[in-house]
Amino acid sequence: MAAPASPMLSASQLARLGALGEERTASVGDVLYRVGDRRYPFIAIIEGEVAIHDAAGQELVRHGASGFLGELNLLSGQTVFLTAVVTEPLRYVAIDREDLRELLFDDEPLSDLLLSTFIARREALQRVDGIGLEVIGPHSSEPTLRMVSFARSNRLPFTWRDPERDPTADELVAGLDANSLPLVRLPGGLELHAPSTGDVLRALGIGAELAPREEVDLVVVGGGPAGLGAAVYGASEGLDTLVVESTALGGQAGSSTRIENYLGFPAGITGSELTGRAVTQARKFHARTATPFRATSLEPGSDRHVVQLDDGHEIAARAVLLATGAQYRRLPVAALSDYEGVSVFYAAGAPEAQLCGASRVGVVGGGNSAGQAAVWLARGGALVTLLHRRADLRETMSDYLVREFERYGVAVRDRTEVAELHGPQGRLEAVTLKSGERMPFSFLFLFLGALPCTEWLGDVVARDENGFVLTGEAANGGYLLETSVPGVFAAGDVRSGSTKRCATAVGEGAMAVQMIHARLADRTPVPS
Repeated sequence: MAAPASPMLSASQLARLGALGEERTASVGDVLYRVGDRRYPFIAIIEGEVAIHDAAGQELVRHGASGFLGELNLLSGQTVFLTAVVTEPLRYVAIDREDLRELLFDDEPLSDLLLSTFIARREALQRVDGIGLEVIGPHSSEPTLRMVSFARSNRLPFTWRDPERDPTADELVAGLDANSLPLVRLPGGLELHAPSTGDVLRALGIGAELAPREEVDLVVVGGGPAGLGAAVYGASEGLDTLVVESTALGGQAGSSTRIENYLGFPAGITGSELTGRAVTQARKFHARTATPFRATSLEPGSDRHVVQLDDGHEIAARAVLLATGAQYRRLPVAALSDYEGVSVFYAAGAPEAQLCGASRVGVVGGGNSAGQAAVWLARGGALVTLLHRRADLRETMSDYLVREFERYGVAVRDRTEVAELHGPQGRLEAVTLKSGERMPFSFLFLFLGALPCTEWLGDVVARDENGFVLTGEAANGGYLLETSVPGVFAAGDVRSGSTKRCATAVGEGAMAVQMIHARLADRTPVPS
């Protein structure tokens, strides 16, 4: 079964949905929506039953009275990944997705029920082969690895077929040269040869189209927690807000398996659920999100600053928020790229947890992200060893995570660094440590910190010796989060001196909006 059965709607929730939507009927065998459709309504079942099938026609789950259909693509606008077929005479309520979006912000209990279910269903779909995208290309192909990594970071259900190991996949790419790979097959049958990530997103009905030149009040560069926090508050307070993100909305936080120290979630919350809710909230207030668009330069101006994008688009904004975060550090070992995406990963999500069950797994790093991943993988049945280079793990990791290691059987190796990887065709079999010891691992997860994504800024704004953006007094900025360029602000991990925590990044994004309002109103600067 690919997706969990639908929780039940209460009688009052069904009544409210019925008042908002249109009541319809359907007969046995009717198709409510199918793989590849561009859109479909939210469906709440009053009477009857519906079966959900994958593209091959295999039944995955059934939903009955008081249940509801749909997953995250209902809110994001993505192409439909599944087919819904009526199995018992049906009476149901159909609600347009835009009307549903508004309802989610008016009815908190219903919003919690639907969003948590949609996210759980998407995570379940990611664990099943044959659903969503089909990426066909060898692990030796850099464009193929980039596409696979992109699909993972955007939490898109996909199947990767390597022609070097799968004869049926080899037949599909026979006659194609390396420049035509990967072959990406979309739900509904459309095939793309060596597409860009933007091509794939727009073919799926996701990425927003931009005019050659956009003029906005606020452009947020980066769609992680800081950028999304700014988008929610900026748009809700009347600023024409555009978020541009080069990879996946949610940033590194979006790939976190569980954030357990975020205020208001005592049982923890997955990164995808937290950032997914933030994206939905930003869109509700009419903030626009555009992916994947990479910023290449910033040109300060007196009235508007211009952000140039890699495909020739430009954004002219009255204010700019830099929230580009940081990128993962890589191990300085030979042939690392051969293993990346196959047996070496930088995030531990649901697909990786399923892949690693009952295997020996190494997690490298001493921060909270490494600790969260180690616990998540161990809970999924992996035999996990955490490797870090310090003498005392508590110097860099929260105490609650260290205590969880004993509970879930995570072994810890202090003063340990990886020197070499072993295994054929990207399939890890063991690692050699700098001490010379060899440890058998089938998978390796790297959480080595990050470098700021600021190279594109050059010398336009002041940065510290490590490349992080200086703000406030350190940059002679008029406001606490303002850079050396008036009207250009920074928040989150990209900012020098920031606390590298998800909650802090959200708070800084929200706080930056208040300072942006003050700058745009030309008020007297507040002290740094």
